[in-house]
Amino acid sequence: MAFPVPFQLLIVLIGLLLTCGPSLALDRVACQAATPDPLTGCPSGTLLVGPDSSGASFSSVQSAILSIPNDTTPYTILILPGTYTEQLNVTRRGPLTLLGQTDVPTNQSSNSVAIAWAAVAGTGDNAYTSTLTVAPTLNASLTGAGPDGNPVPPGTPFGCTDFRAYNIDFVNDYAPYSDDPSLAISISYANSGFYYCGFYSYQDTIYIGKLGNAYIYSSTIAGQTDFLYGFGTLWVQSSLLSLRSCGGGITAWKGTNTTFENMYGVYIHDSAVLPENATVAEEQVGQCALGRPWNAQDRSLFAHTYLSAEIRASGYIPWEGADRINFNTTMAEYKTYGPGFNFTGRMDAGIEFNTTQGPLTEHPILTEEEYVTGGYSSLETVFQDEKGTFGCTSWIDRTPWL
Repeated sequence: MAFPVPFQLLIVLIGLLLTCGPSLALDRVACQAATPDPLTGCPSGTLLVGPDSSGASFSSVQSAILSIPNDTTPYTILILPGTYTEQLNVTRRGPLTLLGQTDVPTNQSSNSVAIAWAAVAGTGDNAYTSTLTVAPTLNASLTGAGPDGNPVPPGTPFGCTDFRAYNIDFVNDYAPYSDDPSLAISISYANSGFYYCGFYSYQDTIYIGKLGNAYIYSSTIAGQTDFLYGFGTLWVQSSLLSLRSCGGGITAWKGTNTTFENMYGVYIHDSAVLPENATVAEEQVGQCALGRPWNAQDRSLFAHTYLSAEIRASGYIPWEGADRINFNTTMAEYKTYGPGFNFTGRMDAGIEFNTTQGPLTEHPILTEEEYVTGGYSSLETVFQDEKGTFGCTSWIDRTPWL
């Protein structure tokens, strides 16, 4: 039966709402402010987490999460200052917002709430190490091995349609160096936004798994080896990428085959890559790579981003000992600048990249036309729902400073 176009459009919009959800209205600044009654200014039903002496209803964040029904009702959790040593696991579909209490809600460096864990993958899956996991099931969150990773069972439901965190630092401090995968956050089959947050580890700091969407704004991401990696879609906006040393690359993406066109990848915009301290600045000049391809479907982009002197002249590098670059590979830059941008070095690197899903080019520097027509310039052209529909962005807070 042929339906009129308006009805077909309605079906598409309903699908987007089910996965992307309506945007949330929350005066989070009023809720986060330190007041005699911490819940002043918070939405009705907000859960309060704090140390035992605080009088809060919950002394751990995970206990508050577990108290929430698995439905589609939006919930907010306010977390009082402190370091909470625990792993967080969010499986619910309904919207969930975590707020770190602060009087400086637009400055990540003033955060007073941290969620900390210490774990390394070793012989187990990377998923077990993560400080925060947002995924509907364990199978959905597993990284797995090989070119396609863990096979998520058919019929796995989509998880949280709108997870948000504000002014919280997520730490996996297993070792003060790159020892093995130690995830700070893991997002799969879910939409997640992080604002004024910190992410600290040394290897594989942020993992965005299959059907994972993540938007990170005005935050700090610290790592040494492949500290942005995954299968899904990650957009890093106006943030600091802090080099703790050099190993592998900043990015290591593994694209996924789908029955629909996809834009899975990592997109870093209007940000800065800087050494974490003077020792890194002195010892690692020209040693850090922008990224390397986890598989041949890698899609990585740095745009309008400052690059410090620690970045290699070539920018990106191949994966050592593996042939993972072909016509499907996109490792690109657009209007990057600073001492880490070396135009001659990029041209002489001898690495070929696909920048526009067309023929291979001999360099990774995008023209303005390639940047726009390639779909790299807007959130709407990269974020998709689980069926491949573009424009899945209602879960993103476009004005987090308000």
